[in-house]
Amino acid sequence: MLLAIPIALGVVIRVRYGGGTPFPDRSRRPERPFRDLEIAARLDHPPGNVAVAPDGRVFITFHPDGRPPTRVAEIVDGRPRPYPDEAWQHPRDGAPYFHTPLSLRIDRQGRLWVLDLAEHGTGTPRIVAFDLRTDRLVHEHAFGPDIAPLGSHLNDFAVHPDGTRIYIAEASIFGKSPAIVVYDVRRRSARRVLENDRSVVADEHVITVEGVPQVVFGLFTIKPGVDSIAFDRRGDWLYFAAVTSNHFWRVRSRDLDDARLSAAELSSRVERLAVKTMSDGITIDDADTIYVSDPEHSAIHAYDRAGRIRTLFRDRRIRWPDGFSFGPDGWVYVTCSSLQHVIMQTAGAIASHRPYHVYRFRSGATAAPGH
Repeated sequence: MLLAIPIALGVVIRVRYGGGTPFPDRSRRPERPFRDLEIAARLDHPPGNVAVAPDGRVFITFHPDGRPPTRVAEIVDGRPRPYPDEAWQHPRDGAPYFHTPLSLRIDRQGRLWVLDLAEHGTGTPRIVAFDLRTDRLVHEHAFGPDIAPLGSHLNDFAVHPDGTRIYIAEASIFGKSPAIVVYDVRRRSARRVLENDRSVVADEHVITVEGVPQVVFGLFTIKPGVDSIAFDRRGDWLYFAAVTSNHFWRVRSRDLDDARLSAAELSSRVERLAVKTMSDGITIDDADTIYVSDPEHSAIHAYDRAGRIRTLFRDRRIRWPDGFSFGPDGWVYVTCSSLQHVIMQTAGAIASHRPYHVYRFRSGATAAPGH
């Protein structure tokens, strides 16, 4: 009888979270050699995301799955310095602190935004902003369980160019109810939209990195919902996709902002775009080229307006490319979180694969830094 309980539990987990087929390989021969990637930082713990200010300041999160001692850092002389200070990196009574932040962005108003998923909604997910002129907290909002319930995963986000709205990819790895969260900065109010829409759910594929399927204990296939998310540089269109989605999708920001639209009306305004590779982070330049990090093939791709793919880099040393940020002078920064060496691993195993890296490369394009 006792043996039947874990067996039954395993069956339930496999039915709800397991399964999937290999993702199609849509990568191309790389156009650029690995040596064109310049090391921006060598790290002892895997980075999560990166944001670069117009003056060249570089900020990162450390990936929560790596159990890092520092959650958010500024890269100074190639090394991480806790940001805004050491006190923010640990629980403290009566004061805000970082729990499990993953994504961060710099808006055109000079604020660094940090999104804290609070361990899949087991704590209180929140978003905070710091004025980069003073490094002081200037905005804080906690999301209630109606927006970020238990099992939620507030993964990545995009800030509208005017700084008044933030659009969050709710990947919902455990909750299995992916959505986009629209946050109004001035009103401090949020709405869930496109919940379980075809554009935000994962297609039934298995992430395979270095030949190893990313399936935990042979039961739980890692299939985040909507994850990749970025605005065009005018803020007209929001582009997004799940990691294992076969397509990019886009919707106008004005439609996302229109609370009068029904779920069906909003869904009908979402456009399916190009067939894509596997994707984690994305960013977009002024010419609407979409840059894509592809963890399965250790690759960085670029898609033009016509949906044609170019593989810029492909090399095993690009270990799970993750988040992007444009910096000044056309530099594109990319974190390599090496999650195949991190998820469900011991601290010793994670340490054995260091150093972890933030790279950068010249894109030959223009774009506002921070995104």
